[in-house]
Amino acid sequence: MRCVIARFPFDFVTSEVESLMANVRPEPAVGPCAVIGRRTYPVKQVGEIITRQDRRDFTALEVTRALRRLGFTCVTQAPAPAPATDLLG
Repeated sequence: MRCVIARFPFDFVTSEVESLMANVRPEPAVGPCAVIGRRTYPVKQVGEIITRQDRRDFTALEVTRALRRLGFTCVTQAPAPAPATDLLG
């Protein structure tokens, strides 16, 4: 699917994005995030990897739009981690 990010055209395929992100460890999820596979990534991290551009060159909204068009779930805020339970008490 063709999309424009930071004024540059890109042709993305869902499977290509999944394979690029497969071996990437997610950064702490802050702000807009995308669910790729079973992991939640900040959209700026995904954009940097799939476009090979500095993340200051594009907005989170540009990447979010592209990822949604490819069928990925995007959320505005990362889900909060489950609270730790006290096993001793």
